[in-house]
Amino acid sequence: MGKGLEGKRVVLAGSRKLRELSEIIERQGGTPIVRSQQGMLLLQEHEMERDLLHLIENGTDWSIFTTGTGLEALLQQAKRIGVHDRLLEMVRNSNVGARGYKTLALLKQLGIQPIVMDEDGTTEGLIRSLQAYDFTGQGVTIQLHGEPMPSFVSFLERKGATVRTILPYMHVAPDFDVSYTLCKEITEASVDAVCFTTAVQVQYFFQYAKSHGRYLEINESFRKRVLAVAIGRVTAEALKEEGVRRVLVPEHERMGAMIVELAHYYKNASTQRGVAE
Repeated sequence: MGKGLEGKRVVLAGSRKLRELSEIIERQGGTPIVRSQQGMLLLQEHEMERDLLHLIENGTDWSIFTTGTGLEALLQQAKRIGVHDRLLEMVRNSNVGARGYKTLALLKQLGIQPIVMDEDGTTEGLIRSLQAYDFTGQGVTIQLHGEPMPSFVSFLERKGATVRTILPYMHVAPDFDVSYTLCKEITEASVDAVCFTTAVQVQYFFQYAKSHGRYLEINESFRKRVLAVAIGRVTAEALKEEGVRRVLVPEHERMGAMIVELAHYYKNASTQRGVAE
């Protein structure tokens, strides 16, 4: 039996682990094409330093982390300014909440077990898990994930919390030329699949497609010719919100698993394995 991606051109719309993913695609016989829709992550070092020092000085009742990338950035900045151990001690002495498997894995490496986790990788899932707790008079610190989280902050404030947020990085819109090229490749079906690894990538890409009058063409091509691939449920939901119904999602939310599942899909195309309509 041939390799699953033999002759397939696979777009990577993310900005992380591109070399590793490209190697997996090539081992499966495919051609990787990088068309990042994530933009850059700009570390907010000065703001982080200010917020970290304030946090350590004043403490918090709750520490809530929403991405592994953000938590890692906080820890690195804490090391740079010499407060890493004090930060970990403060977190361990607080109630810890976490969203996403990457965040949970990093916390476990640090010997920290959250008392609250989301059920499904979403902020809404985390809110549901926090519903039972009383936040009256409690201080809550939230590590944001590239943008404000007004609904989450409002939920906690309505339950009586005093909320502070830390923004370790910000999403930046991708280069317009890259989005233009990806639009062209999808509408012409000169690529076979597009792999999205965050909901932000989906949002940026479709913002571009809508503003340049390509939305209907893009959706038509995703419906009939080009396969949309999502790393997990949250990214798949973002695609479906944009009208994309044919989405391949791996059982395990991992980047490598996403490519392996794509290879399996093409090997078993007649059964449409793993495609959610």
